[in-house]
Amino acid sequence: MRLSPKVLLIHPVRMIPSLIVPLVGLLFVGGFSGMSYTWAAVGVGVTLAFAVVRWAIFSYEIMGDRLEIKRSLISRSVRTIPLERIRGVDVSTPPMHRLLGLAVLKIDTGASGGEEEGKLDGVTLKEAERLKSVLLRRTRATRPVRAATPAETSAAAAATDPAAVTDAAAVTDAAAVTDAAAASASASGSMSAAVRGETAEAEREIIRVPWTWLLYGPLSGAYLLTPFALAGGAVGLAFQWGDDLGYGRDAALTVGEWLWEHPYLLLAVVLLLVVAMPFVGGVMYAVFNWNFRLISRDGYLVAERGLINRRSVSLEAGRVRGYEIIEGLAERWAGVARVWAIVTGLGDSQTRGQLLPDVPRAVAFQVTGEAIGSYQGELRPHPPIARNRRLFRAVAPWLAPAAATALTALLTGQPVWWIGTVVALLLAGSGIPLGLDRYRSLGHGYDGVRLAVRSGSLRRSQAVVERRAVVGWHIRQTWFQRRAGVYTLTAGVGAGKGGYSAIDVSQPQAIGFPAEVTPEWLTPFMSKEQ
Repeated sequence: MRLSPKVLLIHPVRMIPSLIVPLVGLLFVGGFSGMSYTWAAVGVGVTLAFAVVRWAIFSYEIMGDRLEIKRSLISRSVRTIPLERIRGVDVSTPPMHRLLGLAVLKIDTGASGGEEEGKLDGVTLKEAERLKSVLLRRTRATRPVRAATPAETSAAAAATDPAAVTDAAAVTDAAAVTDAAAASASASGSMSAAVRGETAEAEREIIRVPWTWLLYGPLSGAYLLTPFALAGGAVGLAFQWGDDLGYGRDAALTVGEWLWEHPYLLLAVVLLLVVAMPFVGGVMYAVFNWNFRLISRDGYLVAERGLINRRSVSLEAGRVRGYEIIEGLAERWAGVARVWAIVTGLGDSQTRGQLLPDVPRAVAFQVTGEAIGSYQGELRPHPPIARNRRLFRAVAPWLAPAAATALTALLTGQPVWWIGTVVALLLAGSGIPLGLDRYRSLGHGYDGVRLAVRSGSLRRSQAVVERRAVVGWHIRQTWFQRRAGVYTLTAGVGAGKGGYSAIDVSQPQAIGFPAEVTPEWLTPFMSKEQ
């Protein structure tokens, strides 16, 4: 199958920015003669011919248990993507595609970092939805269903009834063969149904974010620097295309020198950009997160958002291992939070893994509980020495400049240095509530199914991870931690960031927490007295 022929209207438009400078230069060099226009037309024709050739040699096809993406002209290139490796299928509709009824379909396998494994740029909307449905259904059908291991069954039983560990392991061993056979039969049946297109797709909307909640956007700090980015882009364009546009390449430099000679105007421009930060940032945030929906569909969590470029991201629910709730300082004051999913084998997780934009904190916990599962336990406090360390790190950096400026004021007799001393002391005083808040944010816990760790103040993060996702533990101490007798305990996770840390825990916590979460790992290494 080929991409839609309408995509031929998009590829030349994309090439226009890279062609403007050469074409304008050609016309200027040729003196706008008939020959220069002829060569410019030849350049445009070659561009169109290249777009047609690229469309003609590209094709794709689902062959049994794999997707093949082919390019063939003189040589033949075939990219094969096994369906069982597919972790997600994203559909986006940039502005040009939306006008023509087209979409971009990206396939992620988690094997290429932040890059997509396959990309179909220019399929119709109907074809994109069909491919997405077929690929995700067949992915589930071809992927083998893994029965619970005796170790996992024992761990779950130990969380509720330690005496049931032996019985649970025996039952699991006896039932493993039956479950595996049933899973195989189920997979075969699902595969057949998917091939026939008879599988019913159940869809349930978990949440639709009201447009009024988009007003929380500037609190996250996202897109706040957009005015400065736009100003910098305008200056860059002036330097690059100034001569071609008729006002000279040095015009931007001349304006900058004039503003430097008039500092009050320069200050006014900077203040104008600063004032515009929350408004322009809020508009950009709303454009990217407009009409945000989180849907449960056919075993996947689907997040849809966007005003100009509508994007749909699918996360396989069976690979979601937890979630991370992020709260900046301003967001905490407003009582809102953002949520990211912790997923195995997910490329570009910071973008594709977002479950919720800024929403009220209670809603964030309610949605994560419904979509993934809630953490039921309490977070345990860290030792008091952790509070002292945070207070020291928040206050001490400002005491040194305060002492230096005070000593300079005494030696030189100039009162202006006392201003620096007062400012440094005020900053040191503001560090006290910051240090206390950072200590209150520390915590870790385990409820028998999921473990949680939390840290941070200006950007507080709480990660909730299923016990089955933990693949190891890492205990480390810096030189300062050794003197304080505290540790950083990291739970290694085969998903998300790869590990989540409980910072500045005591020695009993550093030993007892892994023993509580994964007792079967540590029991062989512990003596009978322990």
